[in-house]
Amino acid sequence: MSSTFHVRGGRPLDGEITVRGAKNLVSKAMVAALLGEGPSVLQSVPDIRDVQIVSELLSIHGVKVERDVAAGTIHMDPSNVERAHVVDIDAHAGSSRIPILFCGPLLHRLGEAIIPDLGGCRIGDRPINYHLDVLRNFGAVVDKRELGIYITAPHGLHGTKIHLEYPSVGATEQVLLTAVRAQGITELTNAAVEPEIEDLIAVLQKMGALISLQTDRTITIEGVESLGGYQHVALPDRIEAASWACAALVTKGSVFVRGAEQKPMATFLNIFRKVGGGLDITEEGIRFFHPGSPLRAIAVETDVHPGLMTDWQQPLVVALTQADGISIVHETVYENRLGFTSALNEMGAHIQVYRECLGGSSCRFGRSNYNHSAVVSGPKPLHAADITVPDLRGGFSYLVAALGAEGESTIRGIDLIDRGYESFREKLTALGAEFWEN
Repeated sequence: MSSTFHVRGGRPLDGEITVRGAKNLVSKAMVAALLGEGPSVLQSVPDIRDVQIVSELLSIHGVKVERDVAAGTIHMDPSNVERAHVVDIDAHAGSSRIPILFCGPLLHRLGEAIIPDLGGCRIGDRPINYHLDVLRNFGAVVDKRELGIYITAPHGLHGTKIHLEYPSVGATEQVLLTAVRAQGITELTNAAVEPEIEDLIAVLQKMGALISLQTDRTITIEGVESLGGYQHVALPDRIEAASWACAALVTKGSVFVRGAEQKPMATFLNIFRKVGGGLDITEEGIRFFHPGSPLRAIAVETDVHPGLMTDWQQPLVVALTQADGISIVHETVYENRLGFTSALNEMGAHIQVYRECLGGSSCRFGRSNYNHSAVVSGPKPLHAADITVPDLRGGFSYLVAALGAEGESTIRGIDLIDRGYESFREKLTALGAEFWEN
């Protein structure tokens, strides 16, 4: 059962924390280990729930997993990959979408893959049909049964041409993990090119894959018969780093994020500085701080890389509630990602959401009934409230709001944050936050 988390806000966060490998890369690199004939070693692995889930899924498929949590290292030996029962997969996966990405590697290693019947409500607006269509393009046969989805490749997997209507990160990962050992050449156009995708390509190349990335979002993969293991240090988590940066602004504090890197965060750093935030960028990390002068309202629009990352949007909105003037936020990646703002309004923020595309060009949600634009009026002092975590990123944004609010806030479902934020309780303590659980 999830604990109840209490935060006494109104105190500046001050100090240093460290970020390790990116959640959005580490779990996928672990799946990639299934493709190898030899062992793999991944470093800078964070101690988060998603890593535990993938470790368990690999183990029930016969992969020997040895993990050193303190060192942030995980060793994976796929020498004895075996079939797993769908009930076991479901039990270990929970609501995670990771089993979908096991399909390509398992088809290559075992000739079949099984994923639970995840259902639309458990994976939100990211349906698995997208992934199944990708697998069918390679020659896979999909059979939907009572307990789950059985996928086979009776004639093997073959290279193909795939065009994504939208540069989906998940679909791009699926193509990469399937194409590297498919027969022939695969050409993927309108691919996602996020830093985590580039790092996954680096992992696969270390294993022996032949992958080229063009400047026009085209990825070409030449399939090979076999792959080896890899040794890799995961790129740092730019989402976590930005989340703590926004917390520094909201609390009028100063947070040095050791491990944060400038290049993958360049777009966010520009926005942070436009809002009025202070930056000290070094080789060891980045210090984010409130300069003491009023924050400035801005207009921003989320987009695929190299645009403003959608996962940066939610903590940024909390910071914009403290900016002087009217800010406009246009969400173009996920249609329902502004729902978390209702709880912020209960805390004293003034945020209005709209169906129209505001502050930028029209997007694919412009003619729908999704509230995907927001107008944030500030500065508005935040006050304590009783709130419930809706999802991973929204949950951390609520925590940021509670840290900046006057009074004692109660946050329910806080354990969900463990999925993507390593040791966040210890980091809060290091930054001087006042909180307790029961």
